[in-house]
Amino acid sequence: MAAGGDHGSPDSYRSPLASRYASPEMCFVFSDRYKFRTWRQLWLWLAEAEQTLGLPITDEQIQEMKSNLENIDFKMAAEEEKRLRHDVMAHVHTFGHCCPKAAGIIHLGATSCYVGDNTDLIILRNALDLLLPKLARVISRLADFAKERASLPTLGFTHFQPAQLTTVGKRCCLWIQDLCMDLQNLKRVRDDLRFRGVKGTTGTQASFLQLFEGDDHKVEQLDKMVTEKAGFKRAFIITGQTYTRKVDIEVLSVLASLGASVHKICTDIRLLANLKEMEEPFEKQQIGSSAMPYKRNPMRSERCCSLARHLMTLVMDPLQTASVQWFERTLDDSANRSVAQGHHIHQVEWRRICLAEAFLTADTILNTLQNISEGLVVYPKVIERRIRQELPFMATENIIMAMVKAGGSRQVQRFLEEEVYPLLKPYESVMKVKAELCL
Repeated sequence: MAAGGDHGSPDSYRSPLASRYASPEMCFVFSDRYKFRTWRQLWLWLAEAEQTLGLPITDEQIQEMKSNLENIDFKMAAEEEKRLRHDVMAHVHTFGHCCPKAAGIIHLGATSCYVGDNTDLIILRNALDLLLPKLARVISRLADFAKERASLPTLGFTHFQPAQLTTVGKRCCLWIQDLCMDLQNLKRVRDDLRFRGVKGTTGTQASFLQLFEGDDHKVEQLDKMVTEKAGFKRAFIITGQTYTRKVDIEVLSVLASLGASVHKICTDIRLLANLKEMEEPFEKQQIGSSAMPYKRNPMRSERCCSLARHLMTLVMDPLQTASVQWFERTLDDSANRSVAQGHHIHQVEWRRICLAEAFLTADTILNTLQNISEGLVVYPKVIERRIRQELPFMATENIIMAMVKAGGSRQVQRFLEEEVYPLLKPYESVMKVKAELCL
């Protein structure tokens, strides 16, 4: 068991986020292949920049690295890590094995966090790029629904008690407004991402100063060139060994906030389903209950609420991690951001936990919410019946205002209770008071 199970086997645990819910593209961004391919790309970018700035690196070595970016021997890497007890050096050796001419210059001057942290930032950026259009699509679908139902009156609720009328479309706009805030925040945190860059072991760039014989201008150029190759506009000016873990807080806070929005939306839909005023799509062959065939359980909305709660809790990991980063870094930032796989030691960031789970969860709830938003079903006759039941009582506010205009007191409750409400009683079932009184 210590060596880990077969993760494709039914006898081994597999995350339902990856195996059942999240999209293939989001799962790939957090896959081992994407991670270690990015490590190799970072080593290539570093070598190219070092060559441009005058270090003795040949075109042949560069070409050899380019030709083997995808040629990853995962079995050899695992064996090397078992022997070396170091994940990055295991992959340096594995890459060097298929690039014998370039082996001596791979990872030249770099520290493990050059590949580890920079890859994390690339993954965060690309994962946000996957979420943004999905959230925009959900907003678009809900906007279409809101416009279609903009003039359909419905009973409003405060404290889940009957209140004044609103419209189905206007209520949907409450959901849209929250999601628009989430879209803005996701875009902001994506645009604010900065590259760790080429900073050395404690952020002083000392190893690169030595390589370039004290030429600090070339060291700054090296940092800038690799940052640009990675597609980032800016890099951190100051780092320790790692980029500040406040970045993880920022990203997961925005995702947690999105989780809160989705939970509220789907809770509203679940409540409306109970009232039989609105429901999520229910497929022709779908079974609502194994024992009660008449049931139409809002299972998509329930799934969103369940996963949204999980998403909201994940922000606690980076909050606590950032608070205990001693000086330039300590390695307990790794275990709760990653999960050891097979016989890999606890330092190894082979597959992140909180970062990966947050994005896989957000991806799942947006995919599901899009499905819900594209098939919302409204039952106007049920809505109308509930309005008719409550309209006599809603009319009292108009009566109060008319009384005040005539010189009466807004606070005359006894008059309402003893004189007005009894007059309205006969109209509870057959409404004679026009709906315009309450609009």
